[in-house]
Amino acid sequence: MAIRVLLVDDQPLLRTGFRMILEAEQDLAVVGEAGDGLQALDQVRALQPDVVLMDIRMPRMDGVEATRRITGPAKDGPAKVLVLTTFDLDEYVVEALRAGASGFLLKDAPAAELVQAIRVVAAGEAMLAPSVTRRLLDKYAGKLPSGEEPVPDTLHQLTDREVEVLKLVARGLSNSEIAADLFVSETTVKTHVGHVLTKLGLRDRVQAAVYAYESGLVRPGA
Repeated sequence: MAIRVLLVDDQPLLRTGFRMILEAEQDLAVVGEAGDGLQALDQVRALQPDVVLMDIRMPRMDGVEATRRITGPAKDGPAKVLVLTTFDLDEYVVEALRAGASGFLLKDAPAAELVQAIRVVAAGEAMLAPSVTRRLLDKYAGKLPSGEEPVPDTLHQLTDREVEVLKLVARGLSNSEIAADLFVSETTVKTHVGHVLTKLGLRDRVQAAVYAYESGLVRPGA
């Protein structure tokens, strides 16, 4: 079945452009559009999309609050949220990830990257592109812990290998890249990532990366 996508952006021309790109793919179906966060909530309830392509800055309700409500405990469906951000990265992107977004994408990303990101998020994975992640961390380096803070007790639940994997996830590496770095199979990496998420009570790789930096396990620029 086709992946059902809801487009949320306050600029109609952008929504039209995204629709044209996505509807050219046989496995993607645009089921609706919304111009702000409140409309997005109504559309999610009515249309039950698989993926919500979510702008950040919108009138009435921004993308952060809409994401929080769509993915929170009282969510109305299985929708995953893929956040759209500008080239210089909105200051709200970190908040959107904390709120439950499964990743973020630049608004000027190539069409093929947009399509692939939606497929990745729909499959339950996180869209954590290394190049974008590095820019994000550079922008917020001054707001992240220095690494000198006490390590949270929850980290002690992890094995040494799981800590290694968490650090590499925080750098934005894919499972195959982590496998090559640690000289193990990709299946083994998937197992380790699953254990990390379960032990730390995290939803996906995006939350794991944010956790690694906020806890001081990984330092910006290290």
